[in-house]
Amino acid sequence: MTTTTVRIPEEKRDTLKILASVEKRDIKEILSELIEEYIERHKETLELLSRPEWVEKIKKGKEEVEKRIKGKALRELEG
Repeated sequence: MTTTTVRIPEEKRDTLKILASVEKRDIKEILSELIEEYIERHKETLELLSRPEWVEKIKKGKEEVEKRIKGKALRELEG
């Protein structure tokens, strides 16, 4: 495993050190757990972005929003 440096604001770092000490855990263990949770929460986004047709639809939708093109109402999409 390679090492990566992460910059954490001093106040948060100090709080993290205290929590890690109380829980008798290593800071890198806590950070690794948090990263895993973050990735798990965003799996759906990663899946969508891995599908080129969805990426194109997302880009088109963003362009329409920026151009203030009126979208469809939910009832129009359901019908």
